[in-house]
Amino acid sequence: MIGDIHQRVTRSSVNSLAFFFHSAYVASFEPRDVSHALSDPNCVNAMHEELENFERNHIKLGPEGTFVHQAKYTRDILKKFNMGDSKPMTTPMSTNTALDADEDGEAVDQKEFRGMIGSLLYLTATRLDIQFAVCLCARYQASTRTSHRQAVKRIFRYLKFTPELGLWYSSGSSLSLRGFSDADHAVCRIDRKSTSSTCQLLGTSLVSWSFRKQASVALSTTEAEYVAAASCCSQLLSMKATFSDFGLRFGRIPLLIDSTSTISVAKNPVLHSRTKHIDVEGVDNALIKGEIESQRTGLIALLV
Repeated sequence: MIGDIHQRVTRSSVNSLAFFFHSAYVASFEPRDVSHALSDPNCVNAMHEELENFERNHIKLGPEGTFVHQAKYTRDILKKFNMGDSKPMTTPMSTNTALDADEDGEAVDQKEFRGMIGSLLYLTATRLDIQFAVCLCARYQASTRTSHRQAVKRIFRYLKFTPELGLWYSSGSSLSLRGFSDADHAVCRIDRKSTSSTCQLLGTSLVSWSFRKQASVALSTTEAEYVAAASCCSQLLSMKATFSDFGLRFGRIPLLIDSTSTISVAKNPVLHSRTKHIDVEGVDNALIKGEIESQRTGLIALLV
């Protein structure tokens, strides 16, 4: 808790970066109406901060669809961190990059590093291509080393190469729901936990995605893929229920997985006895009931 419970606390009233990243903003009461809110400078500043989030997103409407991007904000943060004249890179992170605590590395300014991470996190609202790399670098804000800063600078150099990438929502897209899941087994060099990657598409439009470290250590690639599939399955079922409230009905929703062994475990009830240590019963039940249909695919080939 920061500040007095009887006083309103907003982001603008907190000056310490150390508290900023580990705090919740609460108020003892809500404004009665607009005039009441406008009379409080803290409320006005908080509203300005929220409006700035919308200003970062540029929306282009056209007869063929809608394009959402943050090109101006991308150029602004490149200029802010003196990366405007840097050499562009074609990828946000090298395929053989494996970040760790790097305790023997040279320490760098944490304030600057946190500022770079915070700016990039706003950008992930429309740029899922950098979300994995940004979240990976964000794990080392408490003990920042030169290797971590170099990894973040590579993300900025990638943004220099692709400043106008964004999300495209086609007006002629069909209303068919499908999901993709993948996992990177034991990618974290500190605790050896895997990372689940999932995304859900409505027709050809990307509407939801997630990159998240798994809660437990997976003993095999199949287990890591199985946990990721369960997360994607849960999101698909939640979206299916939400769309049903709007009168949209879906049959069997395809869940595309790039692991044959994971599909076999999920589809065959006989193999469920070997996965009792994995607490993801939802994916089994959904597959058995026919709500979700797992399919094998080359995930990368489809998304490119």
